[in-house]
Amino acid sequence: MVTMVCVLNRQRKERLDKKTAVSVLLAALILASAAASTPLQAAQLSGTLSLSGAWAIYPLVVKWAEAFKKANPKVKMDISAGGAGKGMADALVGAVDIGMVSREVDKTELAKGALPILIVKDAVFPTISARNPAVKRAAAKGMSRKTLVDIYVRGTVKNWRDVGGANTPIHAYTRSDACGAASAWAAALGKFKQDDLKGIGVYGDPGLLAAVVRDPLGMGYNNLSYVFTGDKVARGIAIVPIDANNNGKIDAHERIDSLSKAEREIASGRYIGARREYLMTKGKPKPLARAFIEFALSDAGNKIVKEVGGYVPLSDSERAQQLRKMR
Repeated sequence: MVTMVCVLNRQRKERLDKKTAVSVLLAALILASAAASTPLQAAQLSGTLSLSGAWAIYPLVVKWAEAFKKANPKVKMDISAGGAGKGMADALVGAVDIGMVSREVDKTELAKGALPILIVKDAVFPTISARNPAVKRAAAKGMSRKTLVDIYVRGTVKNWRDVGGANTPIHAYTRSDACGAASAWAAALGKFKQDDLKGIGVYGDPGLLAAVVRDPLGMGYNNLSYVFTGDKVARGIAIVPIDANNNGKIDAHERIDSLSKAEREIASGRYIGARREYLMTKGKPKPLARAFIEFALSDAGNKIVKEVGGYVPLSDSERAQQLRKMR
């Protein structure tokens, strides 16, 4: 009897061992199949993906596109800058698959089907020429929000003498194209819109930056990615600190003199010129557009954000939240 029980137990154990072995083998085959299918699935993506819009996002999207196309060689990327307004308009009429939008999406745009997917955070900074006679005073004392409103909205401050400089006119530059930078700058000054901003209109972020660099009496505003070269302020300009709390002095956190400092202040939510950047589609994105946005929000895409610099990446939970919006 004991012998029979031992035999039965041994047979049961052999069956269990075989079952376990089969399960392990099947799991290994499934994992191998998944690993093998990933490049194949990536290679099967094909077609043309078109994007237009914000100058602020353009450099980052180009880098994402290079990596995405490398993994998907049958995909053609068509990317053009032109301002957030153009990106929004193009996407809503179906001229492009994805609009690059560097401002908040308003209710009328949402009503037309705009689906904004947050991808990174950014900011706009007031800039003056490094050759400006008032540059040292501006760097030390900064400007209050009221002074900036008087320059850009009311137009009552027109001379550098009024802000501690020489008796010379202020050449205020603004954007001529409908863009997120101007919208963000107007919002940072108060409850204003781009149309409220006064100044000499210049097209595009690079153009506005170049105008300020060339003009010793010039003042403008620029996106984070254009204001810094590496960790340092771009050559030819100076950032004007903003006395946001209006206490008559520039506090330590209000003095932005490096990219790393700028990123910390944007992430903290204290900097008044901070804003959010979006990839926008009309309705739920089509498969190719969705694949690109998913790549942008992936770990690989987040790594590119950090490599490119000039943007504040989203947290893991923020990226997950945005991915859920496309389901």
